[in-house]
This record gives sequence, C-alpha cells and structure tokens, in this order.
Amino acid sequence: MDLISHARPKRFVYELVASEAALARKFRRNDARGEVSVVIRFDSDIGSGQARPDELCDLFRVHGQQFTCGGYNPQAMQSPVAISTLPSDDSQLLAYGRRALEIEAQAVATLAPRLDMGFAAACRICLGCEGRVVVTGMGKSGHIARKIAATFASTGTPGFFLHPAEAGHGDLGMITRADVVVAISNSGETPELVLLLPHLKRLAVPLIVLVGKLDSTLGRAASVAIDVSVPEEACPLNLAPTASTTATLAMGDALAVSVLEARGFTKQDFAMSHPGGSLGRQLLLHVEDVMRTGAALPRVSADDLLGTGLIEMSKKGLGMTVVVGQDDQILGVFTDGDLRRAFDKQIDVHNTPMRAVMTPNGKTIGPRALAAEAVHVMETHRITALPVADGQGRLIGALNVHDLFRAGVV
Repeated sequence: MDLISHARPKRFVYELVASEAALARKFRRNDARGEVSVVIRFDSDIGSGQARPDELCDLFRVHGQQFTCGGYNPQAMQSPVAISTLPSDDSQLLAYGRRALEIEAQAVATLAPRLDMGFAAACRICLGCEGRVVVTGMGKSGHIARKIAATFASTGTPGFFLHPAEAGHGDLGMITRADVVVAISNSGETPELVLLLPHLKRLAVPLIVLVGKLDSTLGRAASVAIDVSVPEEACPLNLAPTASTTATLAMGDALAVSVLEARGFTKQDFAMSHPGGSLGRQLLLHVEDVMRTGAALPRVSADDLLGTGLIEMSKKGLGMTVVVGQDDQILGVFTDGDLRRAFDKQIDVHNTPMRAVMTPNGKTIGPRALAAEAVHVMETHRITALPVADGQGRLIGALNVHDLFRAGVV
C-alpha cells in the first residue's frame, strides 16, 4: 500500500501499533494476577474507513469493549480431569467392565422375544433378492452396517455397504431395481437416510430398517421395520452408542444366518468365498494338492527284505514305507513304530520279508478328501503319515504331517 498518498491510513497504522503495544502490557498484568481477558476490538478498515460487512463487528456491534473473567488457573487448564476422580483400585474398573457387559448382554437377550412375522418377511425379501443387499447407515450405525454387509456377502448373499452421505452425491447409482436396501438408524430420523427415501421409492426397492424407534420416519417408510431398541446404553452417560450397536449387529447376524440356512449354504460354499488365510486352506486344499507322488513315494514289495524297506524309508524321508502288491495294490505300511517292535523281537533285517513286519490294512485316504480331513485322521489314530489310495485301493500318493504344516493346514 502506498501510505504517502493516504493520510488516514497512515494515522490508523500509528494508532494500531500504539494500541497493540498497550494491549500487550495489559495482558502481562492480567497474567500476573491470574486473570484472562477476552478483548474484542475492531478498527475501521484502513483502506475505506468502513467496517466490512463480513466482519464480526457488524454482527455484535461492539468496538473496543473488554470482557474479563477472573479466577484463571493455568494448572487446572492443563489437566481437564482431576486425579481425585480416577478409581482408587482395580476392583472399580472391573465393576465398570462387568456392568457394561451385563447391559449389552441384556440388550441382546431382549431381541429374541421380539422376533415376529416381520423378521420372517425380511428374510423372505432377502431370499427373493435377484440383485444385492445394500446395507447403509451413518456414524456408528455405518460401522455396524459394514459388518452386516460383509456377513451377507461371505455367506451366499451378495451385498455391499453404501455410505448414505455419498449416496446423495452420485453413489445412489449403485442401487438397482433388483436390489434390497437394509438401513440402520437408532433414532429412525437420520437425515442422510431420510433424504434417500424418495429415491428408493422411485426405484421401488424394498426397504428393511433396523431401527430403535418403530414410530419414526424410517420406521413408517420401511417395507419391514425390525425393532432393535435397547433400555439403556452401556455408556454411563447413556449417550455413546454401545448396547444399541451391539443389539443391531446381533440382529443383522440373525438375519444373515437365517437366510444362509434357508439357502442350504454349505461348508464348501463358504470356502469358495474364503480362499485366503488358514480358513481358506482348510476348506479348499485337497489331499491331492499336497501329497507326494512319483519317485518321491516310499514303496516296497511284500517279498522285499526288511533291510530294503529301511533304506527306502531313509531315502524318502516320510517316516514310513508302503508295502504294495501287484498293480500297486496297498497291502500294508511299515512305520517307525513297526521298526521298534521288530528290534524288540530281535528280527534279522537281512532275512525277514516286509510282509512279516508290516501293519496290514493300514489307514489310507482318498485324493479328493480335504487336507483338513487328513489332519483329523492323523490326530484320531495318532499317526504322522498316510498313504493315498484311489478308488481301487492302489497307491497314488502319500503325505505326512510336515507336508500339511508346509501347506498351512495345521
């Protein structure tokens, strides 16, 4: 700004510097006597001599007024919670936790008696859905909605979460006429959800509502309204959503589980949507995926000597060898345990045939059995290796517990 050509602005700058210096000295005096001053001081705009319309001075019409609040305590301002309010011992903390759990358990327990034909109707709507189940909710209810949508999707009912605020800005296009909408709101008046009602009505989409107040905007607009109200929250202030969100989640799980049972959803179906992690490996991996084949298979004939069988066991490192007959028909197995029993009897390893020391009719498993089933057989019979046989009882593979460990099944 060119101050030389503007006399008034120059005068205002001088006044502003002087007033600020005086104000700084006054603040130091107030701090010394433990007071805080809130100063609302507005000067005219330097350029025009007028206060701008968007300045606070035009709202409050105050200039140069000062309001003083006494009793300022810097130490109290630094610690909003006094130490004396904390629990004196751990028993009080345990009492708080037990109270919260009891309240939430009671909230869930009150849901079962409320289930009526409305719940059955909601299940039938989901079963008849040719599209996807779209679950929506705002705030804490939104977090619960995400979990319920994930449960539907992983148990045979395609579904996803829709953020209601984003829906009003384009994401509403994710909903089709073949879909079903499940909306979650404790009050039943969540503005972001209420705004969606005309659009859902235009699409003629069935609306299921999990609501804390049946006589609410959402409750009245729903095709089916399910009561998930709770007597009180676990929060001691009865404010933070705690028991109400737990009850809503439980009701959502009940809806998803009822639908999956009605669909005849199986463990194999579940595995198809859970390929990752140990759960997926247990449900998807078959014996043929982890078994050893070809030259890695330990096998001897029934007429081979025990010494030959020991060499085969050591070479293949499976902890056993399979005794086979013609066309690789499994006759029995020879394991570390059989070897110990042979030594106890002082059997001559150079003159004793395998048929004399093997365990006949040993446990076998099929190639299409789940790898988890092989784990169960080993645990049940306390063995560490299994031959794999085809439908005619011929040897086609073998595996031990280490193979299952490497595959991540156990």
